[in-house]
Amino acid sequence: KHEAESGRTSSVGNDILGFNSQGKVVNKPDHGSLDWVKVCEESSKVITFIDLAGHEKYLKTTVFGMTGHAPDFGMLMVGANAGIVGMTKEHLGLALALSVPVFVVVTKIDMSPANVLQETLKLLVKILKSPGCRKVPVMVKSADDVVISATNFVSERLCPIFQVSNVTGENLDYLKMFLNLLSTRSPMTDKEPAEFQIDDTYSVPGVGTVVSGTCFKGTIRCNDNLLLGPDALGHFHPIAVKSIHRKRMPVTEVKSGQTASFSLKKIKRSQIRKGMVMVSPTVNPECCFEFEGEILVLHHPTTISARYQAMVHCGSIRQTASIIRMSADCLRTGDKAQVLFRFVKNPEFLKVGQKLVFREGRTKAVGNVTRIIGYTPPTPAQLKAKLTNKPLQTRGEGRKRGSGGAGNSNSGPATATVSGGNAPTTTAANNTASTANSQQQQSLPNQGSPVKA
Repeated sequence: KHEAESGRTSSVGNDILGFNSQGKVVNKPDHGSLDWVKVCEESSKVITFIDLAGHEKYLKTTVFGMTGHAPDFGMLMVGANAGIVGMTKEHLGLALALSVPVFVVVTKIDMSPANVLQETLKLLVKILKSPGCRKVPVMVKSADDVVISATNFVSERLCPIFQVSNVTGENLDYLKMFLNLLSTRSPMTDKEPAEFQIDDTYSVPGVGTVVSGTCFKGTIRCNDNLLLGPDALGHFHPIAVKSIHRKRMPVTEVKSGQTASFSLKKIKRSQIRKGMVMVSPTVNPECCFEFEGEILVLHHPTTISARYQAMVHCGSIRQTASIIRMSADCLRTGDKAQVLFRFVKNPEFLKVGQKLVFREGRTKAVGNVTRIIGYTPPTPAQLKAKLTNKPLQTRGEGRKRGSGGAGNSNSGPATATVSGGNAPTTTAANNTASTANSQQQQSLPNQGSPVKA
C-alpha cells in the first residue's frame, strides 16, 4: 500500500516475462491478463525480474536482493530527464562488486528535452569508461546491435545502452529481443548434492511453514529428506519437503539455478531465519562463527581497525560481524587486506569463494571468503552438563570473604543445640569469636575475597 502511495519500491518484488518459440512475448494476450501459471504453460523461455529499491533509504534491501537472489544480469534504469543520480553510481558499483553483468536502460526519452538526454548519455558513457568500471558502452539502435551485444554480453566487457519510452513504445522491441537472446550464467550442477539457500519464510494458513529461495546445486524433489540449519547453536536438523511451488505452480522437482518455494513438515516458522540453508545429508555441512576474507575498501570516511563492526552480506546471510584481526594495522579507502571476521550472533553456513559485501553507514567494502574456520556446536549432553555444573548460590550468602571468615561463619548457629545452663555462656563465647572474626576481616579487606559468580 505505501509503495503505491509513495511511488517507491521498498521491498524485493518478483515478476516474470515469457517468450514463445517464435520469440514473441506471451504476457500480452488479446484481452485480459494472464496469470503466472498460464504464462509458464505457453512459454518456451521465462525471464524473472527481481524488482529492487532505488531509494537510498532502502539500500539494505537492495543489497540483500543482489546477494541473496543471485541474479544473472543487472538492468540499471536511468531516467532521461533526472539524469544520473548518486544512487545510480551506488547500484552500478554494487553490480560490479558482485561481478554481475549490467546493461543500462534510459527511460522517459519522450518527455526529456534533446539536450538533457544527450548530457545524460554523455555522463553515462564517461562513467562506464572510467577506470573503476572499465566497460565498453554500446548504443543499441538496430536489430544487428541487439544480436552482437547479446552474444558478447557476458564474455566481453560490453555494456549495451537502450533508450526506450514506455509511452510511445519506442525501442521496446529491441529490449525484448535482447532479453530473449540472453542465456543463463549459472553452471549446470544438477547431479551434485542438493544445496538450497533460504531468502524468505512464510506461514500459510492450511499449508504450514513455507520457505522460498534459490537452489544453488543439485536437484530437490518432493518428499526428499534434507538438513536444515544452522540454528542459533549451530546444529542442522533433518527436514522433509512436503510440496514444491515454482512461479506459483506446483512442481515435482527443482534444479540448480532455479528459485522455488517449499512447504516443510513439522517445523515452526520461528525456527527458521533468512540465511539458513537446506542441504543434502551427503554434504556433511559445517557451520562457522569465524571466517577469513580478502576485502577491498571502496569507501570509508576515516580508518578501519580491529574490533570494527559492520553488517556483512554474503548470499542471503545478513548479520553483523566484527573484525578480529587483519593483515594491515588500519585500512583506508582503496586498501586491500586479509581480514578475520567473527559473526556477532549466530553461526552461519559459508563456502570458500563466496562474494561478500560489508557496509556500515557510508562505509562500503567488497571481497571474497578465502578460509572458513569450522565451529563444532556443543552436543545436547554437553549443554546439559554445562547448565547443571553451575555452582548454585544459596540465598543470603552475599559476598564470601576470605577462607578464615567463611570457615567460622557456621559457628554461631551451631551452638543453638546446646542444652542446659551452659547455653548463655557458649552463645556469648561464640558471639565474641564472631566479633573478633569480623574485626579481623575488616582489617584485612583485600585478602583473597572471591567475587560472586
